[in-house]
Amino acid sequence: MPVRVSEFTWQQTPAEVFLSLPLRGVCVRDADVFCGESYLKVNFPPFLFEVFLYAPIDDGSSRAKIGNDMILFTLCKKEPVMWETLSMPSGTGESKRGHRSKICCQAGGSEIRTRCDDEGRNWENIFSEKVKEDGIPAPRSAGSIHISFTPRAFPTALRESQLAEEEEWLHKQAEARRAMSTDLPEFCDLKEEEKNPDWLKEKGNKLFATGNYLAAVDAYNLAIRLNRKIPLLYLNRAACHLKLRNLHKAIEDSSKALELLTPPVSDNASARMKAHVRRGTAFCQLELYVEGLQDYEAALKINPANAFVQKDAEKIRTIIQGTALKSHD
Repeated sequence: MPVRVSEFTWQQTPAEVFLSLPLRGVCVRDADVFCGESYLKVNFPPFLFEVFLYAPIDDGSSRAKIGNDMILFTLCKKEPVMWETLSMPSGTGESKRGHRSKICCQAGGSEIRTRCDDEGRNWENIFSEKVKEDGIPAPRSAGSIHISFTPRAFPTALRESQLAEEEEWLHKQAEARRAMSTDLPEFCDLKEEEKNPDWLKEKGNKLFATGNYLAAVDAYNLAIRLNRKIPLLYLNRAACHLKLRNLHKAIEDSSKALELLTPPVSDNASARMKAHVRRGTAFCQLELYVEGLQDYEAALKINPANAFVQKDAEKIRTIIQGTALKSHD
């Protein structure tokens, strides 16, 4: 049930009527105004103002301005006479409803939604336009937006990055690339991915699997010159040297791998065991069985359940015992 507004002020001249209606703090966008020749209605929920005018007005020439929490109507009279009151004499509810319906039909439903700027400072004439049916706006035209991003060497978002650490890493990588181009002129003929130590390591592994041990050594050599801190490169090259009977080089590479595999943790346990076994194998092939047994025993400390290493260690012990008995005889 709307709350009817009875607080308003009005003045008149022989030609015009001036009506001031407060909006009671309601947003001006929510005010609907309907005006006919003898009827005026302002609906701003939950409030409602309506008046059956004393005499007909020219709604085409009348004006209404809205702003500053009020509506100011300037109603042009059809006949230049002074009105006794603003509204016609009161009638029954039935007569008012019938009169209202008749006026609305004659006016063609000329209901206009008021408009005002956000701050309500600008006044606007709401009777200056004829009523238009609401229409569906045309669809927006298709288009494309081109976005460019600053290249980043790291996959993380900039807000999540550690900028100082990244800059240091990039600086080191630049130095490494400069050193590579100076020290390794043979890399000029290689593709960019072929200059990656990990790619060279995988290449060496494939060559080793096919029995091409010399080519595998070359691949590991280039990878080590690029990055001397990867223990698996030395460990794999030691396996190649064992196959090629380069026993001293195998011992050297195995020792270097063990040096890099620090601290001893569970993640590098398998690599450390392989390094001890390969160095122990090289010692034994050089008939340095005592040193070889020490490496095998070190491998068994890492993985005591390895049956192959246990069997080879037992053979080495037998050889050492047999050598000791012969020397005693």
